[in-house]
Amino acid sequence: MTREEVLLDFTSRFHEDILDLYDKSHSRVYITVRPESMVRIGTYLFRNLGARFNIASGTDMPPNIEILYHFIVEDINLLISLRVLIDREHPVMDSLGKDIEALNWIEREMSELLGITFTGHPDPRRLLLADNWPEGVYPLRQDYEEWDEKADRTRGV
Repeated sequence: MTREEVLLDFTSRFHEDILDLYDKSHSRVYITVRPESMVRIGTYLFRNLGARFNIASGTDMPPNIEILYHFIVEDINLLISLRVLIDREHPVMDSLGKDIEALNWIEREMSELLGITFTGHPDPRRLLLADNWPEGVYPLRQDYEEWDEKADRTRGV
């Protein structure tokens, strides 16, 4: 498929789930989608269009948390960044890690560092923060205040 065919297929298939599309360049597209559609859309890119999952990132942007899932369709050199905005006060969305194994650790990182609950995640154990790190304290949130007197520095945090 060509770049145009991929985008036409994608936008026609998921037109009700797409909130915004920013065609940045010939090799880069940002597509904002509904959070409840992310698993279906990401799985389609990965399984049906042969896109490779590259990386994901989460950013605290009150009143939301933004998650960017980056997929690359290598044979046409197209990076598709799926953007999801979730409510910061109720940061819950379905896990893509159960369908795309490469997302397992990055979802665990975002869970610990931003407080996002990924429903259905296959392995929700802590990955980075110390076992005694307090619940509800998320170091990548804008309102995070360091708590040095309680921090366990043996694990780098």
